[in-house]
Amino acid sequence: MQFLVYILAYPILWLISILPFRIFYWFSDFIFFLVYYVLGYRRKVVRENLTLALPHLSDAERKVIEKKFYQHMCDMFLEMIKTMSMSAEEMDRRFAITNLEVIQEYEKRGRSAILVTSHYASFEWILTINTKLKFKGIAVYKKIANPYFDKLVRKIRSKYNTELVETRKTIPLMAQNQRNGILSLYGLASDQSPKLDRIFHSSTFMGIEVPVHTGSEMLAKKYDLSVIFFKVKKVKRGYYEASFIPIADNPREYDDFKITEMYLHEVEKQILEAPEFYLWTHKRWKHRVQK
Repeated sequence: MQFLVYILAYPILWLISILPFRIFYWFSDFIFFLVYYVLGYRRKVVRENLTLALPHLSDAERKVIEKKFYQHMCDMFLEMIKTMSMSAEEMDRRFAITNLEVIQEYEKRGRSAILVTSHYASFEWILTINTKLKFKGIAVYKKIANPYFDKLVRKIRSKYNTELVETRKTIPLMAQNQRNGILSLYGLASDQSPKLDRIFHSSTFMGIEVPVHTGSEMLAKKYDLSVIFFKVKKVKRGYYEASFIPIADNPREYDDFKITEMYLHEVEKQILEAPEFYLWTHKRWKHRVQK
């Protein structure tokens, strides 16, 4: 059954990927209409999240953000499909990095690092940075249940020299790369809600006390990896700018959870600049501390 679903879906995905951009975004507008107005996909979750995180805004202002978010979400997931057929030249045009020299300095020093990101703007196109670096680029991801779609996602994401590693295999790979002296850049998104059995710290995120992921900081300290925040900005539809923001060069010098707090602060600033580009469909505040 899983294979049948895959072989039926793949031609559709490929056809979507080769659409000219103007028609591609018309199609995204149609998907937005279905998702938002017809299906109402997770609209209750999105509204609750916006109310919790942006209480200083009026209902009308949050409604505007809500609609813009759904439009962006449809664009973003279709843009992942578009990656199947996009050329490297087209990707460079649409996903620009403004300060590549920052990460190149770490390469010159032979310093491996963790690149912490958030579910903001185009977190799918982040993987294209590996075509510009000497680092061995490794993205930590959650395996998809359907093995055929998992293979497809791995193929799409590895198109730009990125190696994907499942969460449970991250530590053995880091240990192996450290032993072999392999200069590596590990990409992790750490802004979502952790599982209850993996809570080690709570912090204030968007003004709300919640459990937070601390894995990036723990791994950085264990393997002495610098921590860098990768900020992505949506310039206009289909175009993004990204920049590297160093957080901790020598992580072992920081008090426990300080690096996690610094990372969350960068994510908050990113969200407040343009909240419509954050992934509000996740139940980020479901385990919030009630006062």
